[in-house]
Amino acid sequence: MNIATIEEAKRDASYYKALTVLLYQLADDDFIIAYRGSEWLGLAPHIEEDVAFSSINQDTMGHAAMYYQLLEDLGEGDMDALAHGRKAADRVNAVLLEKVNGSGTYLTEPKYDWAYTVVRHYFYTQAKKIKVEALKNSSYEPLKHVTVKVNMELYYHLLHWRTWFRQLCTANGEAKTRMKAAIDRVVEEFDGVLSIGPSVVEITQHQLIDSEEDIRLRFTEEMTNMFEKVGLTFPTSMGMKSGNGRKGEHTKDLDDALLTLGEVYNSNPAAVW
Repeated sequence: MNIATIEEAKRDASYYKALTVLLYQLADDDFIIAYRGSEWLGLAPHIEEDVAFSSINQDTMGHAAMYYQLLEDLGEGDMDALAHGRKAADRVNAVLLEKVNGSGTYLTEPKYDWAYTVVRHYFYTQAKKIKVEALKNSSYEPLKHVTVKVNMELYYHLLHWRTWFRQLCTANGEAKTRMKAAIDRVVEEFDGVLSIGPSVVEITQHQLIDSEEDIRLRFTEEMTNMFEKVGLTFPTSMGMKSGNGRKGEHTKDLDDALLTLGEVYNSNPAAVW
């Protein structure tokens, strides 16, 4: 199966729906995790990390923009409106990705948790890498082309977070203790990242991405290998403690984030940038 053009995608209502549902997941996930990462600007552990993390966040927001552009091309609306104008209930990002970095804000008494950020970004980037590899064989040609570009940058993102994860987990004292606590917090929500949502059957039937079971299996294999290297045991189960973002269930953290993210756009949505 191969769909090469927008017009072909639109001829099949079932295909069109499955495609747009998947694209919203990919775009919304990258959009909100890039924002959470950007809140570390000026607060990262050292200046080299500040530069590297900023670059990763810019790349990730760029990936979100490419997915929103595909949605705009398909007739879902202006990509700026898709990114900034949609309410929390319309978003399908995983709940884990919207959660705050810690107490305070980047403007007032930010007491962020670097261990939580390292674990969340490492887990997310590993899962994203597996999905992007699967998307390179997607039935929708324009999506395949986008994921080739995403995959090139993702290699370096994953290398970055793997390095942090390994170094902090193999350190003694407070670093290892905080990493274990961060792993527990991420695992209790991470099933939401691996989920393809209520339309999983239609999405896989149309060969847009590999099955959810295959993605989960590959993720578990990758993480088990890394956990063995750092002397830890990868958890046997993961949850969605705060809700299923693929169904539009979210926390107040997302409402607050969207209020900040959309402040300029919502002041004049018709403005030309």
